[in-house]
Amino acid sequence: MGLDAYTLDLLRLTLVEGVGPVLLGRFLEQFGSPAAVLAASPTQLERVKGIGPARARAISAAVKDVGAAIDRECALIEQYSARVIALGTDEYPPALAQIPDPPPLLYLKGHIDPAGADRYGIAIVGSRECTHYGLEQAGRFGAGLASAGLTVISGGARGIDTAAHRGAITAGGRTLAILGCGLAEVYPPENASLFDRILAEDRGAIISELPMSTPPKSENFPARNRIISGLSLGVLVIEAGERSGSLITARLAAEDHGREVMALPGRVDSPTSRGTNELVKAGGAALVTEPADVIAILEPAGRRHHGGSEVSLWKQADPSAQPLAEQQSSDLGISTSAPLGLTERQQVILQAIGGNGDAATIDQLAERSSLGIPEIRADLTVLELRRQIRRAGSRFERVR
Repeated sequence: MGLDAYTLDLLRLTLVEGVGPVLLGRFLEQFGSPAAVLAASPTQLERVKGIGPARARAISAAVKDVGAAIDRECALIEQYSARVIALGTDEYPPALAQIPDPPPLLYLKGHIDPAGADRYGIAIVGSRECTHYGLEQAGRFGAGLASAGLTVISGGARGIDTAAHRGAITAGGRTLAILGCGLAEVYPPENASLFDRILAEDRGAIISELPMSTPPKSENFPARNRIISGLSLGVLVIEAGERSGSLITARLAAEDHGREVMALPGRVDSPTSRGTNELVKAGGAALVTEPADVIAILEPAGRRHHGGSEVSLWKQADPSAQPLAEQQSSDLGISTSAPLGLTERQQVILQAIGGNGDAATIDQLAERSSLGIPEIRADLTVLELRRQIRRAGSRFERVR
């Protein structure tokens, strides 16, 4: 496996009982490196905020006894073909590193590309005890957003999470499952085939901050939620009850991480949608009904979080690509045989772009069509999803 010295020292610290992300962050701020923390005396540890003499002695003693634990952990990492990514290294996702108390380590199976394929993530979260409507919509949004080039991020749990992951894979996109247990555990057990498919088809990664053999305890999941939010540009809530953990993810996203929060409305008399509907009613989330709504909300966030880059947030439609299967097209609510089914305004925009080989900026489209830029921007995302147009820098051109 061959962990570098920095990562190995950080791994030792995370295995010390009583040292979580908050305290570890204070240690690193005080001492500068994991190696310096490991070498610190009890007296030196006492200088860290929140550490009294008794706790300092206990941590110092635990550091000396962690040898057997580190050997077991390294053996499990190798046994399960996992990797460990340390905070402060080039592989660590930059967006996650910026949140309060980021995970010191990420255990990983599969492949993550924070600077490339996984640069733009959308979290889709919701209830385990969901309705058929929730499953259908989670699959629809997972497929639609993955088709547009976003990485779908969720918690690998039953219900909404599972449907979102499966939708992304079915559409040929990428997905990240953030677990509330170690990677040596499979939870829920019925998702073993889903996790295997993500890895076998190279569609993303299975990720945890927890040591390999950590069981799926209820206290692990709230902390897991901050990773889901931290890796994403925004969080979409689909079917959440009044006390759903998904609402914790939404709160973290909005208040602590500065992420966009969106919600799909559900039946007003359904307990599974009560939290979601209240979130919208209270102004805590933008109401969305289509994947294109999510894209329109996330585009400014994508540019903001990545330095105002003019690179398109969405992958360009490929005119030579195979069309989505009939089942997928139905799930997305998108007609791959357009222009049938386009609104009058969308047809006006296509005409304003011109024929094959022509291209136009948003400002040019506004001038040619007499439409407002907000309306044009929203419809352009729909046209992209329907593979009618593609982006070429700041300009738009027709695919066919």
